[in-house]
Amino acid sequence: MKAAVTEKAGPPSVIKVRDVPVPEAKEGWVLIRIRVFGLNRSELFTRQGDSPGVQFPRIQGIECVGEVENDPSGELSKGQKVAALMGEMGRAFDGGYAEYTLVPQQIVFPFKSSLSWKILGAIPEMYQTVSGSLHQALEVRKGETLLIRGGTSSIGVTSCQLAKQLGLTVISTTRNPAKENLLKQNGAAHVVIDDGSVRDQVRAIYPQGVDKVLELIGTRTLKDSLKCIKPKGMVCMTGILGGEWTMKEFTPFGDIPSLGRLTVYMGESENLTKESLQDFVNAVENEEITLRIDRTFKLEDIVQAHEYMESNQATGKLVVLT
Repeated sequence: MKAAVTEKAGPPSVIKVRDVPVPEAKEGWVLIRIRVFGLNRSELFTRQGDSPGVQFPRIQGIECVGEVENDPSGELSKGQKVAALMGEMGRAFDGGYAEYTLVPQQIVFPFKSSLSWKILGAIPEMYQTVSGSLHQALEVRKGETLLIRGGTSSIGVTSCQLAKQLGLTVISTTRNPAKENLLKQNGAAHVVIDDGSVRDQVRAIYPQGVDKVLELIGTRTLKDSLKCIKPKGMVCMTGILGGEWTMKEFTPFGDIPSLGRLTVYMGESENLTKESLQDFVNAVENEEITLRIDRTFKLEDIVQAHEYMESNQATGKLVVLT
């Protein structure tokens, strides 16, 4: 089979498309014929050598969509459409950057759909992250105000749609004024141009602050996002679009406002159910949710795909067809 192998830590050029053996099915694992996979920024950091414990060479990819080739347990029939994600996929064992992958049965989710592979490839990790961040971490409620820091990312775009569907009022941020209309068309009630500090702009709209903040930029803007919440408001850091894992200085007394709450979402496959995934697939199929796919690549173009992801030009999900 063809596989994109990250040979060592480094720039995108360390990924090489090679012929490797198809994995052999074994008990407790499922062999999947991969049709498409989404790209994720965590894979960029893994490639750069910033994921502890990852040994190279490694076939990366924390998610994929395809069809069951062999399930020794017999629970899933050959040809069944499935998504697989997380559970150390592409880190502790080979992942989705290939034509086939062998993954633990517990991270495989069957579904039914007539959507194209391109669209299906954008769903698993994005939905798991969006749903987990909004429902499990932020515990959003109808009527609340939500600030999405990093609104033009694929997670930001989908979070806005889902939040609006749930009855929230959304403020989305972007560094690019040219993307303001795009965010409003996506459902944002307000758009704030982010120059590193949005506190004053947000407070001009909501003087008491917002109820919840979905922080997708990360540590670079976290302190400023904490200044945007009302008493008992909550900030959830889910993304690291800013590219920095740690903060040089953080003072809980002062950086976290009195009665403010700070949490993180680092979702795993157990945060997802096959029923909720099917519901989301149905919502996309029924055009209740519109996925924003920025660009589609082929497996042999994986280096260019990583270069594009690293350039921060994308305004939606990047998917790769095998």
